[in-house]
Amino acid sequence: MRWDSQRAGTDPQQALVGLDGLVRSVRSPEFAGVTFHEVRARSVLNRVPGRSAVPFSWTVNPYRGCSHACAYCFARGTHTYLEFDAGRDFDTQVVVKVNAPEVLAAQLRRPSWRREHVAMGTNTDPYQRAEGRYQLMPGIIRAFAGSGTPFSILTKGTTLSRDIPLLRSVSAEVEVGLGVSIALLDRELQRRVEPGTPSPQARLELVRRLRDAGLPCGVMVAPVLPGLTDSVEQLDELLAAVADAGATSATVLALHLRPGAREWYAQWLAREHPHLVERYREIYGRGSYAGGRYQRQLAARVGPLLRRHGFARDRGAASHRVPEPREPEVAAVPEQMKLL
Repeated sequence: MRWDSQRAGTDPQQALVGLDGLVRSVRSPEFAGVTFHEVRARSVLNRVPGRSAVPFSWTVNPYRGCSHACAYCFARGTHTYLEFDAGRDFDTQVVVKVNAPEVLAAQLRRPSWRREHVAMGTNTDPYQRAEGRYQLMPGIIRAFAGSGTPFSILTKGTTLSRDIPLLRSVSAEVEVGLGVSIALLDRELQRRVEPGTPSPQARLELVRRLRDAGLPCGVMVAPVLPGLTDSVEQLDELLAAVADAGATSATVLALHLRPGAREWYAQWLAREHPHLVERYREIYGRGSYAGGRYQRQLAARVGPLLRRHGFARDRGAASHRVPEPREPEVAAVPEQMKLL
């Protein structure tokens, strides 16, 4: 892979006031329109702020921003803290913590570290396409294993298949949770709403490969998009495929639209499916989460399907469940923006 580099600050558009530790910015023909900003991080182990219902207290995010370019991504708002916007910049201005494995290993060696569970993929994807070039995850995985720290990974990226032998090896030393996110099977819709991701079929194959390697792997059927992926037929077909791939669990979550993601997805919806705009206003008019009526309707559809396909109880050990992705790790934002 050929990379063209430029020194930080040589381009006025690369001022990046909010980006500490910037080493250089690079572009590659293989990533048309995407700039990678390489930084040397001072810390990569992040405490989840406040009291949380999610079953983990720590996260690691070796990347910020994501070339998956999912129109609905709930992490979009976090990019504004780096002097980027939550729309196009989130997709095309990706921050890479090039020293993440070394910094993490040092943090995990501290006497104060209690070997609590660490979740990855809760904000941006650690196996987005750039991981094929930077190869940060093997060092991160080894740091966890070497310190006796249990960890989990949630991803849409099939680059994870590269690390299956390593994951299988370290699973004998520490608890490892793995999850793959698959929101839909419709290839055309996938190309429009999450254009930088591997195909749903490739992700199902990743689940199969993980299971064939003896590793537990759950699937996040998320987000369910009202009017686009939420029919009984669509959910039934997807859960059947997930079950056929051997997934140890399946979790279904409705779309939520926090500020940043809300405006970007609203533009996409108005452009691609204008007939659904009014329905989304009704479902999301009072906040970031789908209204109670919609949530109840979705639960009524999903419950029987989970039982039909054997997911009423997990197929693997409960200790291997992958924590659900949490909302972006920032302070709560007042609900001031309305869809469209």
